[in-house]
Amino acid sequence: MQGLNGLKYFATIVAVTTRTAYSRSHSDEWYKIAWVASGVAAASGTYWDLVLDWGLLQRNSKNRWLRDKLLIPHHSVYFGAMVLNVLLRLAWLQTVLDFRVSFLHKGTLITIVASLEIIRRGIWNFFRLENEHLNNVGKYRANFKSVPLPFHYDEDEDKQG
Repeated sequence: MQGLNGLKYFATIVAVTTRTAYSRSHSDEWYKIAWVASGVAAASGTYWDLVLDWGLLQRNSKNRWLRDKLLIPHHSVYFGAMVLNVLLRLAWLQTVLDFRVSFLHKGTLITIVASLEIIRRGIWNFFRLENEHLNNVGKYRANFKSVPLPFHYDEDEDKQG
């Protein structure tokens, strides 16, 4: 599994490298290579996010296309997060496609895309931690669904003192 995760990161490194080569030469060959490499990196990263990190897209789950155990009762939140993850992951492809937005400076567009990536990673973090927590509880690596406080507090001691 770690090898597959390494391949996912390697695909991202290849995508960034080929995009850099394209930005320096602006040749059609580098454009095509960068486009393919970025597409592979985006697809593998999205699959890894949704299926392996979040544990979603399980066809035979009792919560169709999600997973058996969910902490949020509204299934639409999970589907919305999946769609948003895909869209935000594709947003960085603008560096390859070199979109020109007439009313935005290039630096502003880069700032917007970087901010969208921060938002995507925040959403990813929430669902990744939720899935990890449920896996720990489900496989008896954790005994409780709530986390105890790191100190001992007894109300009876306060009344006596």
